[in-house]
Amino acid sequence: MSDRAETPIVPPSSVVLVSGGSRGLGLAIVTDLLEQGVRVAAFARTVTPELAKLAAEHPDRIHVGSVDVTDLAAAQSFVREVEQRLGPIDGLVNNAAVGQDSLHVHTATGDIARIIETNLTAPLQLTRLVIRRMLGQGLRGRIVNVTSICAQRGFPGLVAYSATKGGMDAATRSLARELGGRMLVNAVAPGFFASEMSAVLGQTQLDQIVRRTPTGHLTEPEEVVPVVRMLLREQTNINGQVIVVDGAASI
Repeated sequence: MSDRAETPIVPPSSVVLVSGGSRGLGLAIVTDLLEQGVRVAAFARTVTPELAKLAAEHPDRIHVGSVDVTDLAAAQSFVREVEQRLGPIDGLVNNAAVGQDSLHVHTATGDIARIIETNLTAPLQLTRLVIRRMLGQGLRGRIVNVTSICAQRGFPGLVAYSATKGGMDAATRSLARELGGRMLVNAVAPGFFASEMSAVLGQTQLDQIVRRTPTGHLTEPEEVVPVVRMLLREQTNINGQVIVVDGAASI
């Protein structure tokens, strides 16, 4: 094996910031990273009892906070707290997002703006903040954007949501090229979860998705977590890619 293969250009992340880490997939990612021995920072608009329990169980390896991802000043303050408690951040998972539950013709202007601000503008700003600090400290790091199969396949009632996830897929590719290998930037696009985020489709459409999925079931967080872990922790040459985890429902 060559020295290049033995010494990764971008080392595994040791301090990872997870937005939207209080429940669902975000909480599963936080839990998994802690089990891998990683130091983790997680924020969400509300710190759930489950996230608070993790903080109590791992007081030296996790920092949590109540932060709205659209509040850039609060995010900046949280990042500084993380650096003081856990050390420099060298990994970021952009997971925070809001869903949509209305046809585009019925979606209010304010709701469209809120979806775009939360799902696209805010993660781009958070990414810029973290990258600037990493580069300023001479670090190489890894970024994982949690997007959605909605960015690649059309579904009614999810126009604005799909547009934001498609924007993050495009940003992933461009940022990987822009950073020139100093950081690995990838996206993971899960299929539909059996959760409130997919409730807009209705049971009939969810049943149709299950029937056309070769694996025969909706996506589970436990099926996405190993992919996120690999992109953050393992030696890999994957960069600028969108990895779909949906049981082949979209092909």
